[in-house]
Order: sequence, then C-alpha cells, then structure tokens
Amino acid sequence: MAELFPNVKWDRMWEATGETLYMSAISVVATFILGAILGLLLFLTSKGNIWENKPVNVVLSAFVNIFRSIPFIILIVLLIPFTKLILNTMIGENAALPALIIGSAPFYARMVEIGLREIDKGVIEAAKSMGAKTTTIIWKVLLPESMPALVSGITVTAIALVSYTAMAGVIGAGGLGNLAYMEGFQRSRNDVTLMATIIILVIVFVIQFIGDLVTRKLDKR
Repeated sequence: MAELFPNVKWDRMWEATGETLYMSAISVVATFILGAILGLLLFLTSKGNIWENKPVNVVLSAFVNIFRSIPFIILIVLLIPFTKLILNTMIGENAALPALIIGSAPFYARMVEIGLREIDKGVIEAAKSMGAKTTTIIWKVLLPESMPALVSGITVTAIALVSYTAMAGVIGAGGLGNLAYMEGFQRSRNDVTLMATIIILVIVFVIQFIGDLVTRKLDKR
C-alpha cells in the first residue's frame, strides 16, 4: 500500500472519512424527517386528499421546486450568511450541514410524495369509512404502505448527500472532498485523490447494499 499510495497520510485519510460519515449521517437523518413531513404535507393538501388546500399546496410545491432546483455548490454560497448566523462559522463539517439538509430535504420530499401517490386509494377510503382519524391514517396506512418507496428514496438521497459532502469539502467543510482537493489536486498528489475517491465509492456501495436489502425486506408484494 505504501508503494501504491506514497503520499497518503492514513491518519488524516481516516479522519477525513470520519468527517464525511458524520456529515452524511446527520444530514440523512434530518433529511428523512424533514423530507417525510414535507412530502406528507404535499400529498395531504393536494386535490382529492384529506387536507385538500390549494394555496398551501402551491406554496409548498414552489418551495420544494425552488430548493431542489438550485445547484448544490450555488446553494452553499447562498446559505453562507445563514450558516454564519446559526453556527458563527462557515468552516468545518458542521458548517456544511445546513446546506446539505436544505438542499436534500426538498428532493426527498418529492420522492415521498410520489411514494404516497402509489398507495391504492381504496386502502385510504377503507380506513376513512371505518372512522379512522387523520393521524391514524398517516401512521397506520400511509407510512407503512409507502415504506419500501420511502427507504428506496432515502437510499438514493443518501448517495446524493455523499457526493454533496465532497462538493462542500472544496470550500472548506472538511471530509474526503476537502482532502482530495487540498492535499491531492492542489499538490498534484494523484494517489491521495484516488484513495479518497475509492473510499467514497465504498461508502456509496455500502449505502446502496443496505438500502436495497431493507427495501426487499419491507416490500411485501
């Protein structure tokens, strides 16, 4: 390994890997929660559903469409004042979290909405006819029925978030992206860049494997 990667400082590489995993894990959890809430609201306020409300649905749709359409690297720059306000810094792995979450939650919300739309309307109507409350329908019908789609969606989002952390690293957020750029690219140490890339690929493959496994377990069709 020392001959193949002579410039790699392994302690720094593992530290950067930990930073990438930290950013990815926190942002995935926050994205799952916020995205699920947004997706549920989009679905429930749409035409023909329990909380049908066109003005609210239009506002939510506009918010989701705007933030999921902004390129991530531009979003980071736009959110610098907000990040400084809440964290008092724009350097380090924590400084990347607001942009990671705000950039990915709307994307996942659309996937949640799509997953909910695939539920058989008859199941929802049956729950209504039995006098089920809205909260009961959400927790006992909508979420369980759409869970395979939700897990599949968060898997795709988690993989996107890993790539986002690499982009965030270029502007000083830490992690493998920062290491590959600062220690690899800028110093013409291709072995450092290559090793950082390999580790990112391994992380992505592991996420995809776990996501596919859980989705198959949950899918009862």
